[in-house]
Amino acid sequence: MQRSVINVVLLWLMNNKLIYIAGPTCIGKTSLSIEIAKRLETEIISCDSRQFYKELKIGTSPPSREQLKEINHHFIHNKSIHDKYNVGMYEKDAINLINNLFKENEIIILVGGSGLYADSIMYGIDDFPEIPSNIRNKIISEYESGGLEVIQNKLKKLDTKYYKEVDLSNSARIIRALEIIEFTGNKFSSLRTNTQKNRIFQSHVIVVECEREKLYTRINNRVDKMIKEGLEKEVLSLKDFKELNTLNTVGYKEFFNYFDNKISYNDTINKIKQNTRNYAKRQITWLKKYKKSIKVYYKQEVDSIINELNQVI
Repeated sequence: MQRSVINVVLLWLMNNKLIYIAGPTCIGKTSLSIEIAKRLETEIISCDSRQFYKELKIGTSPPSREQLKEINHHFIHNKSIHDKYNVGMYEKDAINLINNLFKENEIIILVGGSGLYADSIMYGIDDFPEIPSNIRNKIISEYESGGLEVIQNKLKKLDTKYYKEVDLSNSARIIRALEIIEFTGNKFSSLRTNTQKNRIFQSHVIVVECEREKLYTRINNRVDKMIKEGLEKEVLSLKDFKELNTLNTVGYKEFFNYFDNKISYNDTINKIKQNTRNYAKRQITWLKKYKKSIKVYYKQEVDSIINELNQVI
């Protein structure tokens, strides 16, 4: 009797659907997610790990004030760059909120380009131990004194498997792996169980695609737009905090080098465009793992996308 009641409850809960709208940067995820959310009369959860920070108003291309008025968004400008926040903390916060939102909505929209943060919601991530500050500070000091290559080489020596998987330009991920290796004495890759956590919803992924050259044109145009909107001034106001991991971000780190006279102005703009294109390439590679996703064209009509979605949910 008890088991049948549990099964009925689980079946009822699984009527909840989380729709993740994924795609590389600049492809139009924000506007598409708003149009879909309006038609489905629901709310949006952001999983863009840089749009959390209220100081980053231009360089992270968050939804505009007008867009935020159209649909209720969560996890946009809810943190400061000075706050300690990571994917594990985000997972807990977002799942608590999503579970509450499902009391009023059968469908919720998840959108953003940070694949690891999206996966933490859909599948969960491994729980790792809290690292003593002396270990973390030691590794950060190694990074600050020796640069990215030093910690890259250290990771390659200690955990070749994870070295081959991680985004080697992401210092925060490398530092996180190294501190766990040092604290536990085990390889970071060996501690990743990849065990899917129980969720009260089913996840469906929509991947937005377009031709590579068109995407690159959109990226270049967006960077030009950011410059006109005052990106340089925004980054200058954050110059005193450039050592924060949250500011090791495309559009910010290049201007920090410009302010330090390490690069010319024109090269700064070109470097932002190039690094954004490279980021888009990595996102496209990540998205290939969603084998059962719905592939849609970036100019596809919203009603057509919803029709495709209805066929699988």
